[in-house]
Amino acid sequence: MTAFSSSLRGKGRRAAAAGAVSLGLLVLSACDQPTPRATVTAGQDSVTAEASCYEDGKTLGDLTAKEKAEQAKFEKCLTSKPDQTLTVHPGDKVRLGVEPDMAEQGWIAMSNGMPMTSLSKQTYTSVDGDQVFYNQQTRQMSDSTTISIMTSKGGKYTGIWNIKLNRASS
Repeated sequence: MTAFSSSLRGKGRRAAAAGAVSLGLLVLSACDQPTPRATVTAGQDSVTAEASCYEDGKTLGDLTAKEKAEQAKFEKCLTSKPDQTLTVHPGDKVRLGVEPDMAEQGWIAMSNGMPMTSLSKQTYTSVDGDQVFYNQQTRQMSDSTTISIMTSKGGKYTGIWNIKLNRASS
């Protein structure tokens, strides 16, 4: 009888353990996964940001969206307030980095509504810090700007990462 009851206890523990593992996996699958991250570095400082808008690689829209709802959603993402801020000193290079999955899709960086980079499939690029703050429309230097890093698939954007840059006085 002891052999029978000890084998039941062992099976009961295994069943309870399997149930706990299954429940744990179910709880984890319900959690939001973090979005891919973009990193901007200037001098010795860097910030890493999660996406302002990202729907697991689904299309957000584009700059020439025909449907007003799609265009409004895209513009809201593009103009959303950045969570991260970085100060750029005169002469600094601004280095932009993305995760390999983002680079595989292709990405572009914009500042003051103008492209700073061409579409890239590399995980890293750098630009002149002064170029970031130059507003081509007003032909003046800005004291701050927001860099928008956008992933692209087939000409449509799939994610937007916004990071605010402040220009140091000297």
